[in-house]
Amino acid sequence: MTQTTAVLPAIDPHDFLAIDGLLDNEEKAIRDTVRRFVREQVVPSVGDWFEQGILPREVIAELAKLGLFGMHLDGYGLPGASAVAYGLTCLELEAGDSGIRSVVSVQGSLAMFAIWKWGSEEQKEQWLPAMHTGEVIGCFGLTEPDAGSDPGTMRTHARRDGSDWILNGTKMWITNGSIADIAVVWARTEDGEIRGFVVEKGTPGFTAPEIHKKLSLRASVTSELVLDDVRVPADSMLPGASSLKGPLSCLNEARFGIVFGAVGAARTCFEEALAYSKERIVFDKPISAYQLTQQKLAEMALEINRATLMALHIGRMKDAGTLRPEHVSLGKMGNVRGAIEVCRSARTILGGNGITLEYPVIRHMNNLESVLTYEGTHEVHTLVVGGALTGTQAFR
Repeated sequence: MTQTTAVLPAIDPHDFLAIDGLLDNEEKAIRDTVRRFVREQVVPSVGDWFEQGILPREVIAELAKLGLFGMHLDGYGLPGASAVAYGLTCLELEAGDSGIRSVVSVQGSLAMFAIWKWGSEEQKEQWLPAMHTGEVIGCFGLTEPDAGSDPGTMRTHARRDGSDWILNGTKMWITNGSIADIAVVWARTEDGEIRGFVVEKGTPGFTAPEIHKKLSLRASVTSELVLDDVRVPADSMLPGASSLKGPLSCLNEARFGIVFGAVGAARTCFEEALAYSKERIVFDKPISAYQLTQQKLAEMALEINRATLMALHIGRMKDAGTLRPEHVSLGKMGNVRGAIEVCRSARTILGGNGITLEYPVIRHMNNLESVLTYEGTHEVHTLVVGGALTGTQAFR
C-alpha cells in the first residue's frame, strides 16, 4: 500500500497561522476595502500629517464615504455590520495610524453609540443618519483634568433652570473636540445622577480649544471642552442613562475596537522590520541571517498571531452575545501591551532609521503610548481582570 504525503503550502510570514481562513467572504471584502483605502490614501501622507500635527478634513469625509461611521450599529440608516467586520476595520485603520482609527472609534462607538443606546427616538432620528454620512461630527466628553480612571469623581455638573439645563465644567483629552458639531457631555446632576447631554457647537459658553505640543496621536485632533454656564434644552438630555453605566457602556464599545486596532499597528511595524532586515547588510550578509534578529522576528510574529486570534475570538463572542466587559479588558491590556513591545523590537531592527518618520515605526510606538492609557489604563484593566478572577474588587 502506497502512502501519499500531502504537500503543504508555504508559510505566509504575514499570516503565519493562516488566520485569514477563519474569516468569511463578507468579512474579507470589508477588510480588503478598508486596507486598500489606508494604503492608497493614508499611508503615503500620514507621516507628514503626524509631523505637522494635523488631520485633513478630507480624510474624515472619505471615511464617511466608506460608510465606516457607526457601521456596527443598526437602524436609522446604519449598516449593522458584524462586530468582527467592525473589528477588522479598526485593525486596518490603525495599521495606517492610531489617529485614523480614533476618528472612527470616537464617532461611531462613543458619540453615536451613546445616542443609539441611551437617546430618545427623536435624538436618534435627528443625529444618527447625519453622523453616519459625516455631515455631523461628534465627540464624547467624559474624562476631566482630575477625573480620568475614576469618572465617578467628575466635577462637571448640570442644574435645572426652568425646563432647561445649565452645564458647567471642563473635559480633557477629547478626540475630535475642536472639529465636532456636537458633543455628548456627561455631567452630575443636583440629585447625584450621571446624565449625558448633546451639546451643539456654537452654544453660548461652550468652547473646544485644541491641545497642542503632543508627541503622540499627532494625526488626530485632541481638545478640551469648556462649559461655562452652557444652557441646553431639556430634550438635549439622553433619557436612557442616569448613572455611570451609561458612559462606561460606551467606553467598553470603543475599547473593543482597540483590541483589534492595536494588532494593526503591530503588524505594520513587523512587516517593516521584516522587509528591512532582508535588505540591511551588516558584515557582508543581511541582518535577517543573524540569530538575534531572527529571534526578534519570531517573537514579533508570535505576538501578532496571538493577538489576532484573541481579537477574532472576542469579536465572535460579541457577535454571539456572550462577551463581557472583563473579556474586553483582557483583550485591551494584552494586545496593546504586546503591540508596544512589537513596535519597540521593530525599532531596534531598523536602528537609527527607526526613529525617523520616513518609516512608520516610531510613529506607531508614540501613538500606542496614548492607546495604552485611553479607554481605560493598563492598570485599570489589570484590576478589572483581577477582580473577575478573584471575586474581589481592588479599586478601593
